[in-house]
Amino acid sequence: MIKHDLCCIGHITHDKVVTPRSTVHMPGGTSFYVSNALCRLTGIDYALITAIADEDMAAADELRAKGVNITVLPSRHSVYFENIYGNNQDNRKQRVLSKADPFTVAQLSDVEAKIYHLGALLADDFATDVIPFLAAKGLISVDSQGYLREVCDTKVEHVDWQGKEQSLPYIHFLKANEHEMKVLTGYSDVAPAARALFDAGVKEVLITLGSLGSMLYDGKTFFRIPAFKPREIVDATGCGDTYMAGYLYRRALGAGMEEAGRFAAALSTLKIERSGPAQAAQEDVLRCMQTSEAIMPDI
Repeated sequence: MIKHDLCCIGHITHDKVVTPRSTVHMPGGTSFYVSNALCRLTGIDYALITAIADEDMAAADELRAKGVNITVLPSRHSVYFENIYGNNQDNRKQRVLSKADPFTVAQLSDVEAKIYHLGALLADDFATDVIPFLAAKGLISVDSQGYLREVCDTKVEHVDWQGKEQSLPYIHFLKANEHEMKVLTGYSDVAPAARALFDAGVKEVLITLGSLGSMLYDGKTFFRIPAFKPREIVDATGCGDTYMAGYLYRRALGAGMEEAGRFAAALSTLKIERSGPAQAAQEDVLRCMQTSEAIMPDI
């Protein structure tokens, strides 16, 4: 059986993105943005496992046409997100108009990968035993945002991660933004929040600060990662997922945390300059790192 370098597991969504400029309907979700970001980045064996409703199957077909190794599990519904942005792209209002069926251990029993990136969008996207099951086979990567979201009458409520004490020790890579790190740890400052997450069992802590950059921590060293200033801000949807795609891609190739973080930040900049997912080759990312203004986090 093939052991993939990186496998993303998560729902493809139906996204309605509203900005001051336009209203656009498009596929979305962690799995969609990660997969698109990796389409033109070569050198690793990548696979996607997703679950969508039949009426949204065109999104999976689009990824397959781009060369993504994709497995589609059945679901009665797709996740339907409505994202509304104002002039500040770091903030958004969000509603969930439908939910998909959760992923289970039985569905994932035959998947083999060195790194599993769990693209949770909502707190109940994964059965509780999925993380320890997959951790026995590879490194677990998690974006905390999904585990901190519950849906109440279509409104997304931000809550603490139920069962985090049991789950965090299994997680190698964990990403959180400023709000999420405070919910998870109680700390508003990056350094104590990162230390608390490491002490809880996470091996590599990634704290993203939007347009101000990011901070990485491995229990010994804090790595300050700049944000690369975009030429134009078009659409911030999926920037966090794109960051994780770039980071895990470089780590899978053997890069260190700081190098991977800088690559991830530049890839995110290229994504924010366009509507829809990133469509960048490695040379595009390197050019961005060399030519764009670097904004270093003041932490």
